[in-house]
Amino acid sequence: MEAMEDDSLDLKDDHNHNYCASSSSSSKVRTYLSSQLSDVTTVPQSACPPVPGGEPGTRRGKLWSGTTGSKFMDSDSGSESSEVSETDCTAPPAAVEGKFSLDSTSKFLLNAMAVEDYRKNHWPNLEKAIDRLLIQNPTDHISVSYAQIYSYVYKCVCQQHSELLYNDLTLKITNHLQQVSTHLQASPPEDFIENFNVALTQYTASLQCIVPVFMYLNKFYIESKLNRDLREDLMKLFADHVAEIHVNTLMPLLLKAHSMPFQVQPSTMASVVKGLHSLRPDWALLAPALFSGFIPQINPPAVESLLPDYAAHDQKLQLELSMNGFPRSVSPKASVSHSHSLNTDTRF
Repeated sequence: MEAMEDDSLDLKDDHNHNYCASSSSSSKVRTYLSSQLSDVTTVPQSACPPVPGGEPGTRRGKLWSGTTGSKFMDSDSGSESSEVSETDCTAPPAAVEGKFSLDSTSKFLLNAMAVEDYRKNHWPNLEKAIDRLLIQNPTDHISVSYAQIYSYVYKCVCQQHSELLYNDLTLKITNHLQQVSTHLQASPPEDFIENFNVALTQYTASLQCIVPVFMYLNKFYIESKLNRDLREDLMKLFADHVAEIHVNTLMPLLLKAHSMPFQVQPSTMASVVKGLHSLRPDWALLAPALFSGFIPQINPPAVESLLPDYAAHDQKLQLELSMNGFPRSVSPKASVSHSHSLNTDTRF
């Protein structure tokens, strides 16, 4: 019994129940394994047979390089199968190049599949929703799933399709605005101001729905990479493709309507003039008197040396009003001061 106990392996158990052999037993096991693997460690490089159906020298597994040699790892189990010398077979450079070529090809195919999925699934649904939002009237109620649109936009941004989505969105809205411009060209002069106001109001209302659902595109692509804002870009599209084309036709009609009170509704006049100023502030220079009636600080600041001219202009205005049947209920001095404060920006 004592001899058997001496010959048996001395096992020790640590606190994690990991069993290890003692040094004397380990030396015995190491001697035994060395005798069994002596034939394997002396295999020459030329003895490696070619793998059927593959390149010579390729084997199913991985070679790990170490300080004492190379270790062959089984590719299925990941366990160490044998220890061989450094003269063992190694994969040729062509195999490594083939691996990188396969990886790049796989990435290209995955990217192509992602773009195809965007074209077939994501963008068509977004395009339908954008169409419905662009053609709606401010008083109409259109059933649109904003959560679903928001989800499509979020997925497109996460799949690195931000640039593609932005280009498709701007192209879609540009085509719509070109149709709006064509429709305005066919409007008669007496309806042109009203039709322009409808187009501008409807487009502005549509952006109040489109911009929020494209928030992720705006935040993670337009603002961060382009240093712009989505709403400003879309309003610029209206200025370029609609307002700028028709401003030369619209401005004389606005001046005529402004000289004839109530020919056009005051709310319509205010909406169009303020809209033009928000699109291009420089357009106020085309008709300062018109824009100053709806937007403050359009006229230049008052100059103290021109006060007599301002007073003469106001007296002339009071005379014209009295001749047209508007009685004066205040003193001339007070009326002159009141009229001057309404028509001049008194900044010294």
